[in-house]
Amino acid sequence: MSEIRFDGRVAIITGAGGGLGKTYALMLAKRGAKVVVNDLGGKPDGTGASTSMADTTVKEIQEAGGEAVANYDSVSTSEGGKKITQCALDHFGRVDIVINNAGVLRDKTFAKLTPEELEIVLDVHLKGAFFVTQPAFAAMKENGYGRIVLTASAAGIFGNFGQTNYGAAKMGLVGLANVLALEGAKNNIKCNVIAPIAKTRMTEQLLGPLADAVMPEHVTPLVTYLVSEGCTLSRECFSVGGGRFARIFVGLTPGWFAGKGKVASAEDVRDHIDQIRNPEGYIIPDSIVQDMQALGAALKG
Repeated sequence: MSEIRFDGRVAIITGAGGGLGKTYALMLAKRGAKVVVNDLGGKPDGTGASTSMADTTVKEIQEAGGEAVANYDSVSTSEGGKKITQCALDHFGRVDIVINNAGVLRDKTFAKLTPEELEIVLDVHLKGAFFVTQPAFAAMKENGYGRIVLTASAAGIFGNFGQTNYGAAKMGLVGLANVLALEGAKNNIKCNVIAPIAKTRMTEQLLGPLADAVMPEHVTPLVTYLVSEGCTLSRECFSVGGGRFARIFVGLTPGWFAGKGKVASAEDVRDHIDQIRNPEGYIIPDSIVQDMQALGAALKG
């Protein structure tokens, strides 16, 4: 099989000054991509800023013979997102790949969470992905090509104690990806989601003894494939970490149908809840259309 290459492709990678993002930047550059290394250089909680992290990644890429440019704009504003895409256009003339990886943590139990701790996490993770991807998406549409990866988390998809803000933002990214995949289809723009388990500045203290078994480099192969030209997958979600790769999906059970024209009672729901929850015979809808079709089929008998 031929090697996956990115010659002539331009990639924007947020949070690429360290951790997961840095491994993506180094790998794509090694395989021929021109890379915009975005990193605000702040602490894991989002405070502070520094140019050193992005500069270090760019230096490593250049010393290895690759092409890269540093960008220090914040993903959390519309203006910042536009500047990141413009940086790619100004230096390399196009945008082919966006990997949304930037993140912050402000963990706290729900009862104690402040509005500020909610807002900064939503701003960086959910709004940040929106603000960076929207101008890049426009450039991709013009070229009829694009590959987008959003970084979700099992904390949102499955839940994790003390991370309501983070979990809500991360699950929001799954919804964003679902729609981007549909809207980008006619322009050959693919959008997928990863839920990585990896040791980074943000997660090292949370992972405990598992940390050394889940290095960022274990995630890089999947992301590299997902942003390649040969990847035709879109609207997919994957758990990845420590050498394990697994698909995550939302399924729809056959459920229980009360009957055409009948309004079920609460007692009816109670009495049929096991049938409603039974996963046997589930489908994986590719859009809201299949959910509506399932209802239509039930109404037709």
